[in-house]
Amino acid sequence: MANRFSDTLFQLIHSLEKSEKRHFKLYIKRSSTKEDLKIVQLFDALDKLVDYDEKSLLKKLPGIEKPQLSNLKTHLYKQILASLRLLKSADSIDLQLNETFDYAHILYKKGLFQQSLRLLDRAKETAKANQKFNFLVQVLALEKRIETLHITHSMQMRAEQLSDESREVISRIDMVARLSNLALLVYSWYIQNGHSRNEKDEARVREYLKEQLPANAWEQTGFYERLYLYQSYNWYAFIRQDFLMYYRYSQKWLDLFEEQPIMIRVETGHYIKALHNLLNAHFDLRNYRQFEVVLRKFETFAQSERVIDNDNFRIQSFVYITTAKINQVFMLGNFKEGILMVPEIETKLTEYDLFIDRHRILVLNYKIASLYFGSGNYDTCIDYLQRIINDQMDLRNDLQCYARVLHLMAHYELGNFDLMESLTKSVYRFMAKRERLTRVEEEMFKFLRTSFHTSRLSMRAEFEKFLEKIRAFEGNRYEARAFAYLDLVSWVESKVSQRPMSEIIAEKYRRSKRRMEAA
Repeated sequence: MANRFSDTLFQLIHSLEKSEKRHFKLYIKRSSTKEDLKIVQLFDALDKLVDYDEKSLLKKLPGIEKPQLSNLKTHLYKQILASLRLLKSADSIDLQLNETFDYAHILYKKGLFQQSLRLLDRAKETAKANQKFNFLVQVLALEKRIETLHITHSMQMRAEQLSDESREVISRIDMVARLSNLALLVYSWYIQNGHSRNEKDEARVREYLKEQLPANAWEQTGFYERLYLYQSYNWYAFIRQDFLMYYRYSQKWLDLFEEQPIMIRVETGHYIKALHNLLNAHFDLRNYRQFEVVLRKFETFAQSERVIDNDNFRIQSFVYITTAKINQVFMLGNFKEGILMVPEIETKLTEYDLFIDRHRILVLNYKIASLYFGSGNYDTCIDYLQRIINDQMDLRNDLQCYARVLHLMAHYELGNFDLMESLTKSVYRFMAKRERLTRVEEEMFKFLRTSFHTSRLSMRAEFEKFLEKIRAFEGNRYEARAFAYLDLVSWVESKVSQRPMSEIIAEKYRRSKRRMEAA
């Protein structure tokens, strides 16, 4: 069976922009041998395929037998990468540094030691200005080799200097490595487990952070050291659902780039992530005004050449801005307007299918399902939730649980009471097995089970009792995820007041806006 993503060369070719394809053709024609002409034929054939199918491919390549194909594909893959390296070198500090080092190494091999050292000095200045300390290791190693093996008339003054530089670089690299490992592991914990459910979960994460955190971490002043330290505490706060702490470290993360604007270009991905996390923090705290300010800033940056000309940054910005715009709908209650975004989102998801990870797809499907739930389109809500429920990826247990809860609520709204009893038991077992039940959720399942036997006339009174119970948990941090994933209070309030959920949320926003304007 044809598989669109089964072949790495096929993926690479279909990831290329028109300008990159054109550059490859020009690049390869400069040294067009008989072999190169064959790989151009292979390039064109793969570019025209919709799905990768080797039999179909060979039919489009007369004169090329199956045993030859593997070698041709390997050669083509390398040539495309070489073409991209040449095209992208001006846009990447890393590629520029490596190119300078390569030239210095060539000069060293030629015996032109002074010329090599001058290039290495230039590379060191650029690396230090851009905080590229990992790169300095290989530069210092080559400098030491030249000074050790050859007389350069600078040995006496250089030996101590190179030794001191090496110690400083190694020390900084070690600290950055330890802090980046910590940030990555805390983030990985969240991806696998979601938010802490109780004191036991929180204690486990807190103890882990304490064990892994270097003793002098807070004394560090370097950009990367502070970046990864703030990221570690940012994710730690998010796991604990301490949204005020989450906001503070999201802001610190972004402020790092404001202090050193040159790093926005060097670490664009981290800058985009900082904007995304700060938007999430404002959403969690319902900071409507600041949310709007940061979103506008993000959208402006997404239109910059730096983002538009880079596939990774463009797609990353699309995912995060889309998430923010949906979150804004949840804050304002204008669900029907939010639904209008869905066709474009779906188009982009199809276009970027090769590049967007499964975790992001799960999150967007849940948010789109929530849009449809809020707008009263429960059938379509269920369709999107089924994409999550049927997904076999072992990611975001919390998302898997709440997809099932929202699925249950959508069936409730549709009046599918013949399914409700078995569905409720199934979802309850699923969540209990994963020890994911909070007290709010326990109350919700109790309510749903008793509602099957409650008359229509008595339902409003039952909803009022349920609302009173769950409101008592709104200030409890361990119960926060129930309100973060599902605006359960607004849903129950809509049942009590017999008005659409969108009206309830919009009314809360208007009240909050009036308070902010009066303040």
